Amino acid sequence: MDLRHVSFRLLEVFMSVVKSGSISETARRLHLTQPTVSLQIKRLQEAVAEPLFYTYQQRLHPTDAGLRLFQTCQQVFGHFEDYQGYLEELRGGERGHCRIAMVNTAQYILPKLYGPFSATHPNVEMHVEVGNREHVLSRFERGEDDLYVFSHPPTLEHAQAARFLKNPLVFIAPKNHSLSHRVGLTLADVVKHRFLLRESGSATRMLFESELQSRGLVLSNSVKMASNEAIREAVSAGMGVAVLSEHVLGLDQSNIAKLDVCDTNLASHWYFVVRTDRHISHSAKSFLRFAASHLERYLQSPWTENELHLLNVTEQQS
Repeated sequence: MDLRHVSFRLLEVFMSVVKSGSISETARRLHLTQPTVSLQIKRLQEAVAEPLFYTYQQRLHPTDAGLRLFQTCQQVFGHFEDYQGYLEELRGGERGHCRIAMVNTAQYILPKLYGPFSATHPNVEMHVEVGNREHVLSRFERGEDDLYVFSHPPTLEHAQAARFLKNPLVFIAPKNHSLSHRVGLTLADVVKHRFLLRESGSATRMLFESELQSRGLVLSNSVKMASNEAIREAVSAGMGVAVLSEHVLGLDQSNIAKLDVCDTNLASHWYFVVRTDRHISHSAKSFLRFAASHLERYLQSPWTENELHLLNVTEQQS
């Protein structure tokens, strides 16, 4: 017999004989018959082609070859015990990889969740991809990540979304702008001025343009910009007015004023999205469970039945 074909059960029998020094005691411990244990040791000895035991004072003692095999078995079984522990941590979401893709604006809020999660789950590797809506949709369609974060989730058959945080949109202008100190503005007042917009397909822009269309309003002057940061800095520099997620503004608003547009209340929500036709890593499930427990603490947003349904969907996946 080739040593590579030796079974773990056979090695387990061998190790028990070394520890007990007795065929009968090994048979009792492993719930086998004595002839079965003797046959197993004989098969292993034939595979090694060396004596594995000698008898002294009515006990079996390992030969040099037997002792070396026993030490090798301890190492092998030790590695497998380590691997078993790794699997338990992996299945418990304490180890592995969690891949999240999010639209640009979400980068201002998600760190408040995955930062504390990483601190309490140091063996989970977080992979975070940030891009515009088109980029994240492409990743979603290819199934490259475990979780996706949108403010306007895709309406596809294999997409399951759960709302977890309100995303209020605010109109902003430079502090010295003619609109900045006026109260009771209307949307019609604001759209007369140069407007700074994200690219087509941006969820914020889609929501804003839908509002304009429903009101029969048209922008007289607009400039397309590639990112929320670019818009925020351009407004601060006096280039025009804009509508942005309130989460984007940050703490430093010294050169920016929020406009009092009384007839318009634009808001969306942030959504966790998963693909129901793809396997989700144990670590990603662990992150969702963490979010379920800590949304109110870190984002002041309670976890509702909607989000719990998403968690149940992921737990049911293999």
